[in-house]
This record gives sequence, C-alpha cells and structure tokens, in this order.
Amino acid sequence: MKKIILINLIVVAALNAFGQKPDDVKVLGDQAFANKNYYAAAFYYKEAATGFNVEPQTVIPFRGDTKAGKKVKAENSDYVSYQLAESYRLYENYLEAEGWYYKVVTSGNSAKYPLARLWYGICLRADQHFDEAVKQLQLFIAQYNGAGRYKDMAYEELRNCQFAKEQYLYPALLDVKMMNGKVNNDGSDYAANINNGKRYFTSSRMLKSDKKHLNRIYILSDDANTNPELVSFNNANDKKEIEYGTPSIDPTGKHMYMTRWYKTGDKTVHAIYMSTLGGNGWEEPVKLNTNVNNEGFSSIQPFITADGKRLFFVSDKPGGQGGEDIWVSDIGADGLPVNSHNLGATVNSPLDEQAPYYDIVEKKLIYSSKGFTGLGGFDFFVTYETVGQWSTPKNMGYPMNSAKDDLYYLPDNNDRKKAYVSSDRESDCCLNLFTVYDKKYILKGIVTDCDAHIALAGVKVSFVDSLSKQTLYEQTSGADGVYAFSVTTKRPYTMVLEKKGYFTKVVSAPTSGRMSADTLINPDICLQAFVINKPIVIKNILYDFGKSTLRPESEKVLDSLVKILVDNPKMKIELSSHTDSVGSDAYNMKLSQDRAQSCVDYLETKGIPESRLFAKGYGKSRPIAPNSLPNGKDNPEGRQLNRRTEFTVLKVE
Repeated sequence: MKKIILINLIVVAALNAFGQKPDDVKVLGDQAFANKNYYAAAFYYKEAATGFNVEPQTVIPFRGDTKAGKKVKAENSDYVSYQLAESYRLYENYLEAEGWYYKVVTSGNSAKYPLARLWYGICLRADQHFDEAVKQLQLFIAQYNGAGRYKDMAYEELRNCQFAKEQYLYPALLDVKMMNGKVNNDGSDYAANINNGKRYFTSSRMLKSDKKHLNRIYILSDDANTNPELVSFNNANDKKEIEYGTPSIDPTGKHMYMTRWYKTGDKTVHAIYMSTLGGNGWEEPVKLNTNVNNEGFSSIQPFITADGKRLFFVSDKPGGQGGEDIWVSDIGADGLPVNSHNLGATVNSPLDEQAPYYDIVEKKLIYSSKGFTGLGGFDFFVTYETVGQWSTPKNMGYPMNSAKDDLYYLPDNNDRKKAYVSSDRESDCCLNLFTVYDKKYILKGIVTDCDAHIALAGVKVSFVDSLSKQTLYEQTSGADGVYAFSVTTKRPYTMVLEKKGYFTKVVSAPTSGRMSADTLINPDICLQAFVINKPIVIKNILYDFGKSTLRPESEKVLDSLVKILVDNPKMKIELSSHTDSVGSDAYNMKLSQDRAQSCVDYLETKGIPESRLFAKGYGKSRPIAPNSLPNGKDNPEGRQLNRRTEFTVLKVE
C-alpha cells in the first residue's frame, strides 16, 4: 500500500506546492507529517529545502569527501533537514535519510535534535555502513541524557550491526530472486499461498474495473507472462472499498481465510474472515467469531495448518506481549475457531510480529519480527514446538533477511529446494514476491585407519562452527566409516574426529571439490592408532653429524607432531632420541639427550606447553636393528634405523 499512498499524495503535494514560497511549503510539510503522510511530507520538505538552498550531504566524509552544502539560515536549514530526514526514515527510505541526518549531526545546532545521531546510526546500519554506524551509535550512547528507551534502542542497534556484519560476511547458502513475469506489478505483491496446484497471492495493482489501487486476491497463471486472475466473492459488498489479502486455504480446499479491511473516517478496521467454496465459486466472506476478532482491535494474516486443525494469526488484542503478536486457535469441524491463545513471550516480543507459517511435520513456526536482533525491519525467525513449548527464535540470516521488511514465508511443496517470500528489499515503497532457492549441500566422506587402509567404525565426528566454536552436529561412523553433514552457510567449519586408541584429528571442512548432485565428496580422512607407552618413530628427523641442532627439513616433519598435540590437548608425550653404536656410551647418551631436547624446544616454540613434553636420550642402549652383520662387518642399514627419533604417548588425561 505504500506506493499507492505515494502516488496519490505526491500528486496532491505537487499541486499544493506549485508556486509556493519555501516557508509556505514547509507548513504543508508540517501538516502532512502531523497526519503521518510521510511521502507527502518528504515531498514538501524537499521543496522547502530547495527554496532555502539547503543541500543534503550527498557525499559523506567517512567515505572520503568533506564537501559541505550551501550556507543558509540555521533555523530554516536544520529544521527542514531534520524533518526531511525523519520523513524519509519513517517510510524506510534510509538511503535518502542518511545524508540529511548527517547534515543535522554536523551542524552547529545539533543539540536541538538529540535523537538525530541515533536515527543517523540506524540509517547507516540499514545502508550497510556498519563500522560508521557503530561509531555513531556509541557517540549517541555517550552523549544522550534523555529517555532510557532510546539508549536501549541504540544498544540493540549495536547488536544488530554486529549480527549484520557477520551475516553479510558469511551468508546463508540461498539465492533470493524477484519473481519474473506479471506477478509483480505497480503496487504491492505479497503473501503467496498454494492450494490444489493453484498459486494465490495478494496484490494492490490497479483494478481495471474502477481504476483504483485496492488490495485483492489473485491466482497466478502457470504462464509467467499471463496476467493473474482476480478472485471474486459472490454477493460481496465492496462499495466501501473493502480490501482483501493474505489468503490461506484449508486442506479440503473449501475454506479460505483472509484479512479484510476498510476505512471508517481516519481509522482502518482489520479483521479475519472466512469464505466457503460453493457451486458458483467463493461465497461472501463471513467474519470469524470473537475467539479471533475482538471489537476495537485488529486481527490479520491468517494461516491454516496443512491438517486444518489450527489457525495461526496476528492480533494486537489484549493478552499479548505488546504490539502485534502471533496467536493460534483450534479449528472445529465447521472451520471456525473454538478458542485462541497467545504464543507467549518466547515467540512474541514487545514490538511487532507478523505473517506466521507453521510446518506440521517439523513442528516449526517461521514468522517475521521487529523485536529481536536482526538485519533491520521485519526479519524471518524460526522456532520449534515441543509439547506446547517454543524454542528460542533463531534469525534466518542473510540473504533470507535484508535491511528492510521480509515477510510471508511459504515453501514450494513440489520442490524442497524452493520457497516464496515477500520483501521490499528492492523497492522504496512496496512488497514484491521473491523466490528463494536453497543452495545448501551435504558434506560426505569416509574415515579410515591410516595403517590398515580400511573403513573405521565408531568414530565420533563433530561438525563445529569455526567462529563460534559451537558444535552443530555429532555423528558416529558405522561399519562403512561414512559421515555426512548439511552445510547451510558460507561460515568456516571444522570437523573433529575422535576414537579411543586413535589420535584425534581436527580438519577444516572443504568448501569446494568434487560434487555429486547436492553432495560435496570429501577425500578420505585417516586416523592413526597409538598404544600408551609404545614408541612411534618420527621419520626424517635429521641432524648434521655429531650435532644436535635441528635441520630445517626436520622442523617441517615436527610440525605434523605439533598438529597432533594441538588436536589432542590432554595428551602428554615423551620425545626420545637414539644413536647407533659408533662412539662411547657417554658421548652417545649426551648427544641423544641434546637431540631429544632440541625437539622439545621446537615444539615449545609452537605453543605446546612444557608440562606436556618430556625429552629423553637413550644413546645406543635401545637398538631396533643390528649395528653390525653376523660376520662382524659394518651394517649401515641397521645403524641408520637405530639413529632415530620417537615419540611415545605417556598419558591421555
């Protein structure tokens, strides 16, 4: 509806403003603003700003330019700038509002508008200038001495900035694209619903019959280039310019629930109605009983569940948490509600919630809210129901959500990888219909034994968010050694593989590689077995003759041991060094001790605590091969095997 108001009010505004002086146009702006006609107010204030030679700060210093606007009388300039910024913000045109707020907060009279910096910060956040938004919000918190609720708002916006920065950096694996064809028109198009193969939605496009923009229910053609079909109701009294929207049809296809509204004076009356499908089409809608509709309050946006047993809806009637809340009613055999109750403070916030969708299989509710940390405007949240209790709502992230309003989620029952939403993310006025394409995939692989090269059962494989360190999923491999995890965002992930008697291994989850359908095939990961107090030879630890200093290539080999120790933080080991039989016992004992210590010293430089490492030289006392042949001749191969470095697991706490 915002665009309809814009068209009508701008026409009136242009006529009223023609030939007016700046002061007169400013008065018209004040009148429109007082009536909450923010589109018209913005038009008038912009005209006044032009007359007063007021310019917005279109290029802002933090973006590399310090050009200022023209000099004008402060009492005119600051007031018009602030009111113009307010008008833009209040119809969610944050981009235009941003420059005008900047002009106010950098003026010499900014103290007259103490909330300007808060709104400026909010506009910066909405326009994705997160770092500057944080700076402005922190300044506001430090400087503002007014009502505490505005500081609370600033703190919430700081949380939104941090959340948004992370979401834009690591978005969900989704593509959100505006629907093509004639579904999106010159008004708002929103609230998709599918029943028996027919795709219903709401649109405020111009009615050909009376050349007016009114919300009506339409059926979308399978041909995207064919105009949608208007849904009519028999004997419906539309003389009052009654509007219809947000259809939801029960599984029998015989009952359509909808919002119906009309204006009485300055007041708009909203209620939920039901129409029954008869032999000649949809009958005149009947207002639902007082279980849903309370006189003097609004009830809107019905959603009937797939089993026809419950009706979720939105209302500001008494008994809620504040603003518009999500409610639910049980539905009788006649399709009418028999009760209603508020979903409570877990689901509902002190602000507004809207557009519920409930999945009876997964027992999840997807809805939109302004009251929790998010990207801005209405964001999608999901919560799960367990024996009448609801889980903490989780923001569905970017790009499912945007800095503007995102509402009316509906999955495509014929394609599990597709859904429909409504959003004004690509408009300065109106909701449009978008298709959401699910791009998540399965990461699948096999765990094997490094020595036996066979699948390894009984391995606990954990899938961990590398940023939050939160374990998202855990699986135990079966006889085939297979694990599989669903990857839903571009965040970095880690896999932790654990089995008793094997070194734990921590590896980064790959983000690319060989795909099979929607499955990313991870190369096999092997685990190395160990036995307490049984030495394991570290190959290619090399020293110059008679020296204990590690050679560079030896350090690279020890890095693999560093990885083992990092992945197994409760493990204590002994580093031991051995020599061949050349030289005296004392010489070889000292040389081996020094070499073992050089390994320990290197590991300590890599952050391994000294308390986990023990150096031990054994000289030539523990050969694993003969140093000489049976005929008494030298055995170079045997001596080479004896000149070794080993590590032994002493303890796993």
